[in-house]
Amino acid sequence: MKTRIGVIGADGKITPQVSNISERIGADIAKSDSVLICGGRGGVMEAACRGAKNAGGLVIGILPSYDKKEGNPYMDAAITTGLNHSRNSLVVSSSDAIIAINGRPGTLSEAAIALCMGKPLVAVAGSGGVAGILEEELKKMGIKEKIRTVSPEHAVKTALKLIK
Repeated sequence: MKTRIGVIGADGKITPQVSNISERIGADIAKSDSVLICGGRGGVMEAACRGAKNAGGLVIGILPSYDKKEGNPYMDAAITTGLNHSRNSLVVSSSDAIIAINGRPGTLSEAAIALCMGKPLVAVAGSGGVAGILEEELKKMGIKEKIRTVSPEHAVKTALKLIK
């Protein structure tokens, strides 16, 4: 069975830098012969899906509504849930590891769920948002297990190492 890597991050408008980071990580996921799982919408998710599709990867989006048309055009499969933000737990539980790029409160909830489930969590340095503070803030609370902050070029390799 293929490894499943979840990508979490900001929906909506993102900077060109965050888009490039996301697209690169999506491509790296595909090149590692892993499946990309995400929330299926815009922003970080769309850019990561685009990168994975352009690299020949398999992309699954877990959508918050019952409308598959709300998903981005780069997904191979859209799973509609009608669960709104509660679908974040499905994104995490369906993944073997999580990569956080940028992000806002929804990303923070997915990161927390990942840690509660014992899933490896990789925060991408230089992407800003929630990903920019995760490891540092968690260390202040004494939480160090299975979380790493790494450069975009090391994100997928780190996630794969943490899974094993």
